[in-house]
Amino acid sequence: MATQLKNLSDFSSATEIPSAAGYSFGIVVAEWNAEITNALYKAAYSSLIKYGAHAGDIHTYVVPGSFELTSGAELLLKNMKLDAIICLGCVIQGETRHFDFICNAVANGISNVAIKHSKPVIFGVLTTDNQQQAIDRAGGRHGNKGDEAAVTAVKMVNLLKQ
Repeated sequence: MATQLKNLSDFSSATEIPSAAGYSFGIVVAEWNAEITNALYKAAYSSLIKYGAHAGDIHTYVVPGSFELTSGAELLLKNMKLDAIICLGCVIQGETRHFDFICNAVANGISNVAIKHSKPVIFGVLTTDNQQQAIDRAGGRHGNKGDEAAVTAVKMVNLLKQ
């Protein structure tokens, strides 16, 4: 698999990232798997700042788990004037089919919120087979999905505003 050899958060040569200045972002973070989601959050927040967002234009909200990311994003877009929402969570495969139901519901829910509000709602949810895979994607050898989610939000807001 190509992922094994690549830092997925390396944007140095592959793409141009527009400025985040003047845009407002919501970040919804799941508490479940906090070691991972906190690392995702720190990277997303830092990336938004790095690309020009002002700290006062970044609004962070915590929800219990990844399943609640959808309703968190919905509530933010319903009650605040935001240009994009970044949803950050981590679902790790266990012994039951619960993993499949949660991952499917979150992916579909986030897409539905984006379509309903015609705003970027970014899927920054790790869906891994084990804890090590999550660590590798939350600042480990494969980069940080939080960084990727922030860059995606900036690009999508820029697209929306063009």
